[in-house]
Amino acid sequence: MFTNMGMSKGDMAMYTSLLYLPWVIKPLWSPFVDIIRTKRWWVMTMQIIMSVAFALTAFSLPHPSADVIAAGGTQVSLFVTTLVVFWITAFASATHDIAADGFYMLALEPSDQSFYVGIRSTFYRLSSIFGQGVLVVIAGLLETRLGDIPKAWSITLLVSAGVFAVITLWHTFFLPRPSADSQRTLGGSQGNGAMEIIREFGRTFVTFFKKKGVLIAMLFMLLYRLPEAFLVKMMNPFLLDPIAKGGLGLTTQAVGLIYGTIGIAALTAGGILGGIAASRWGLKKSLWPMAMALTLPCLSFVFLSAFQPENLWITGFCVALDQFGYGFGFTAYMLYLIYFSEGEFKTAHYSLCTAFMALSMMVPGMVAGYIQEWIGYTWFFGFVMVCCLVTVAVTFLVKVDPEYGRKKR
Repeated sequence: MFTNMGMSKGDMAMYTSLLYLPWVIKPLWSPFVDIIRTKRWWVMTMQIIMSVAFALTAFSLPHPSADVIAAGGTQVSLFVTTLVVFWITAFASATHDIAADGFYMLALEPSDQSFYVGIRSTFYRLSSIFGQGVLVVIAGLLETRLGDIPKAWSITLLVSAGVFAVITLWHTFFLPRPSADSQRTLGGSQGNGAMEIIREFGRTFVTFFKKKGVLIAMLFMLLYRLPEAFLVKMMNPFLLDPIAKGGLGLTTQAVGLIYGTIGIAALTAGGILGGIAASRWGLKKSLWPMAMALTLPCLSFVFLSAFQPENLWITGFCVALDQFGYGFGFTAYMLYLIYFSEGEFKTAHYSLCTAFMALSMMVPGMVAGYIQEWIGYTWFFGFVMVCCLVTVAVTFLVKVDPEYGRKKR
């Protein structure tokens, strides 16, 4: 959306990466989600807020002129209101993540968690593909029909708000109510209750950083996805930019279709196969195959940037290869987060793990656009391949229980 509305790639990558910040700092309030009310209550409340926020976003988009958009000179200052509403949405979404992660772990046994983590990560990625695929197709079609890019994206965001509202209504009636998801009672007076919250808050941090192997675990959480953190920020601009600028020159609809059809099928297969493999092999034996699946497909973008093929089937195959590898490789990462957060305050500890996960995407993403503008697409994707060595290094360092995640027969 920002690219099509004329924002520079450097600014686009910077400000969209800053939207990760709520996920980075969410441990500051995650203990309160663990202590106050039920996980189901938090999930439903945040879904309502997000539904309203997306509707507000649709009405907050600026309408720069077609000439300004074509020149790529749209100033960030025009998007202040939009970014503020996105920040509200991001805080609600981060809080939703805290509650939903805890809800997942309370409702399933560890052996079932290892099986469903692949399916869960697939649907996590499907939501990203929906935003980058289906909604992009809708926006592209509207851009063509209306000849008005800002209006097209406003309508698309209203569609998003409608989807959120329908899902929220569905969950109101059908989201399970596991017996383990009960409100924790704070004893004593109001003052004693407040002090207990503060003590519990402190304990979650202290116990996390006292865990065995915490430094290696933090390195793994921060660096395992380093290649993806750089690549994902420049993927859509690369597909959209004209051939003369080093891109592939695809239309908005073509980008959406590639992600929304071929990408979804490959990602779904990779995520589900990753979950099945993890449940059979266990996390330890899955790590190396999944790390290789995450890194090696990045070569497909080196190829695309070097040869700039105009054949959509070739581009689609490369995107499918990358998505399949990511779906398969990301399974080990998600399962490791669950593994490391086991124990007391596992909801809050998992929130800390996902905060490191968000930080691992935020910091590289903030500079990805500027690096690409400096060295061009071909060298940028070569740089991504160098980052794959970091994934290999942290995979070598991390240690896990050989039996963890293996489904008992």
